Amino acid sequence: MTDPTVVILAAGQGTRMRSRTPKVLHEICGRPMIDWTVAAAVEAGAGKVVVVGSPDGALDGRLPDGVVLATQPVANGTGGAVLAAAGELDGAGPVVVVNGDAPLVTPMALRSLVDAHAANGVAATIVTMLLADPSGYGRVVRDADGSVVRVVETKRPGDATDDELAIDEVNAGVYAFDGGALLDALERVGTDNAQGEVYLPSALAVLRERGAGVAALLVDDPSVLLGVNDRVDLARVRAIAQQRIHEAHMRAGVTIVDPATTTIDVEVRIGADTVIEPSTSLRGATIVGERSTVGPLTTAIDATLGDEVTVVHSYITGCEVRSGATVGPFAYLRPGALLRERAKAGTFVEIKNSDIGEGTKVPHLSYVGDADVGPGTNLGAATITANYDGRNKHRTTIGANVRTSVDTTLVAPVTLGDEAYTGAGSVVTDDVPRGALAIARARQTNIEGYADRQRGTDPRPS
Repeated sequence: MTDPTVVILAAGQGTRMRSRTPKVLHEICGRPMIDWTVAAAVEAGAGKVVVVGSPDGALDGRLPDGVVLATQPVANGTGGAVLAAAGELDGAGPVVVVNGDAPLVTPMALRSLVDAHAANGVAATIVTMLLADPSGYGRVVRDADGSVVRVVETKRPGDATDDELAIDEVNAGVYAFDGGALLDALERVGTDNAQGEVYLPSALAVLRERGAGVAALLVDDPSVLLGVNDRVDLARVRAIAQQRIHEAHMRAGVTIVDPATTTIDVEVRIGADTVIEPSTSLRGATIVGERSTVGPLTTAIDATLGDEVTVVHSYITGCEVRSGATVGPFAYLRPGALLRERAKAGTFVEIKNSDIGEGTKVPHLSYVGDADVGPGTNLGAATITANYDGRNKHRTTIGANVRTSVDTTLVAPVTLGDEAYTGAGSVVTDDVPRGALAIARARQTNIEGYADRQRGTDPRPS
């Protein structure tokens, strides 16, 4: 069988989102809504994916590679949207039509539809579902042999009879057609409605009139066809998508201690035997290796974590933490930070655009920015790289096995050689040779009797 062309309807989505962002570009678990439907179509084996958008150009440059964007010049209904994509359709092959605001549709559901359509040998197959409350949905009317006679719209009073309104099988808005039959039927569909629109379900009636068969595929799980009309729907759909993501990771060997407080984007990858602690958010293109522990209360955005990494109570973004390294609690790793194997970024440590060597420790209360730090080094509490002179950023180079004492400030550009030391409270502005001790502070002076003088009780003559 020819791979189907999948047409995704994304035009004329209304304004109930109360947003300047087009509805189908609102994100769900790190992926724009329309991209969920595109991904399902591609995974289902679509030969071509065509998205029909509005003439405002909101989707220009926003779709995945390989997706064709067609424009519906006027908002003239779902049938008009498909006609806008007519030039991209193969009249000899199957065409699947799905709404772009139904992001939970699965590859399995689309594949099942295509297979059922081929097996039925009919001109069209529609997906239907049973709802306890079918209000607002088009009712599916069948004849005695189970084939579809028509879909009755229920948007306004009088559209359907009482008997039709009692039907609980509804049109889910997902269809498979023979391409040629679809285009021919749409050309014959009238616009004799108040809106002057071409309804896609009306093509089913045209097909029946011409003696072609119309079948239905009833789905067991209506959630795969949930649509998004407003932000309430968006939250409901996001919760289901998140549950699917969690379940996929857990079945692959990941422990998510408290799914209810954990958010994981769809593109995130996590290795087996990793534990995700409560109140953790893994976003973007984050990758976590095996046997790691992330959280609690940790956010990772576009971060790469190796095996056996521990990140606790921290915020990390655009960084890499290699195997065996530890982060936190209360650490902040910014873009360009690299912690090599077994390195440590401890409590209240901020690292930005810096390479921290193997086994090197930045235990607490430090800022390391624009620096290269060798292996085996220990930066004492409150070590600061002063990387900005008010106009330009400069790098600091710290060698292997260096020991900085507490409250050391390294004014870049400056280099500390291997095995160098600094004295506590030093402000280092010149390079420190290998193995040397740098002390850059005023000599201590003790003033005897100072406290008594402050109280005015000093017995000594003034």
